[in-house]
Amino acid sequence: MSETLGAWLRQQREARRWTKREMARQLIQAGRAGGDKSMPGTDSMCHNIHRWERGEGGLTERYKLHYCQALGIPPDQFGADPAAHQQIAQVPSDPADPSLLIPLAVAYRGRQDPQMGDSTVEREVLMAAHEGSEHAEQAERRDIGEATLEQLRADVARLSVASMTGEPFPLFREMRRVRARIYRLLDGQLRPGDQADLYFLLGCLSDLMAVAASGLGYPQAAEELIRSGWAYATAIDHRPLMAHLRLQFASVVFWQNRPRQARDLAEDGLRYLQDGPNAAHLYVKYARAAARLGDADGAHQAIADAQDARDREHSDGVLALGGEFGLSLATQSYFSGSALAELEGAESEAAGQLERAVSLYNAGPGPGEQHWFGGKALAGIDLAAIRLRVGALDAAVAALEPPLSLPSSQRINAVTTRLNLVRTELAAPIFQRPPQARELDERIEEFSSEAITADLHSLPASPG
Repeated sequence: MSETLGAWLRQQREARRWTKREMARQLIQAGRAGGDKSMPGTDSMCHNIHRWERGEGGLTERYKLHYCQALGIPPDQFGADPAAHQQIAQVPSDPADPSLLIPLAVAYRGRQDPQMGDSTVEREVLMAAHEGSEHAEQAERRDIGEATLEQLRADVARLSVASMTGEPFPLFREMRRVRARIYRLLDGQLRPGDQADLYFLLGCLSDLMAVAASGLGYPQAAEELIRSGWAYATAIDHRPLMAHLRLQFASVVFWQNRPRQARDLAEDGLRYLQDGPNAAHLYVKYARAAARLGDADGAHQAIADAQDARDREHSDGVLALGGEFGLSLATQSYFSGSALAELEGAESEAAGQLERAVSLYNAGPGPGEQHWFGGKALAGIDLAAIRLRVGALDAAVAALEPPLSLPSSQRINAVTTRLNLVRTELAAPIFQRPPQARELDERIEEFSSEAITADLHSLPASPG
């Protein structure tokens, strides 16, 4: 198709003061009035008009006929110089009026004689052939390439790893940017496999954004993001992603002191995944909720089940992304210790798990692992609370040094919330007199007042 014809089509449309959407509506109306039952929808027709006016793609005889009917011109004037026929000045008030439409037999496949006597069979066969060709052309079109998909996968993996050590708010903004790009791609022409890939990446981004939102102190937004991710995951029946979204949901509601819901969500997640690090993650989430509910046997069993699940080798697309989508040995020990810290009489066992977690964090990530900054801080906080229960103030101060050294941009909601446990222990009568206890309490209060959510009020609004 030539650029000259494309310019002519655009001139005809603009002379009638029609938008592309109105041109699409006129073409669809003309086609249907002429007996064409396979006209595309308005959005697809707008896309075709955009291509044709740029001189791209092939404008078939079928659509040439519909243009003539919509514009109210005879076939021999299609694509001709308008000045030669003075057609634009004589546009009918209703070019789609059935009385003005040219019969389908006229000008089809270049025939212009109304009396040519084409048989109905010939006309239907030719129309069917052209319809099939045009539909196949649409099926072949693909508005995303492998390079773009690979870049998006790399972006999600990068953001997942960066979430382990980076500042939540800038990362949240970057996640939103990548998500917007995927939204735009979904509006284009995609193959079924492309859509499934993009849904998977959207589900993963929703998961990551929920973690950031929760850390920033917006649990309701985190829940909404998780539900969005769940919709994408269930649409493509991606069970490992569904499992991970369940464990994130369990974490969000646990920090809102809803342990029953957290336990049920973790248990439901195990329907989708039973092996590997993320299954272990579900088990320790279950253990922590069970312990909060006073179920000591359930908590101990879940901790043991977590280790068994981790020992069973497993790989999937979610785990392969790394970062937030995996579970290090250090963080697993932290969750186990945190669960045991909820149980009366399990202080020694809890301290052992938490000390192991701190040691593993200090040693650095193992092969294929990334360490979460929040895990190390929370392990130190829980360990300090246990030390205070047995009167070991100096040991508690030492355990709190790493978490209280966090920069304000990483003082996530879970850290400031968990520090209230330490302040509760400091309120015990044994710590009323020592000045060191009072200084520690004042330091915690100052730390929380400079938390990340307080800093956000001075930041500009996120771009759309």
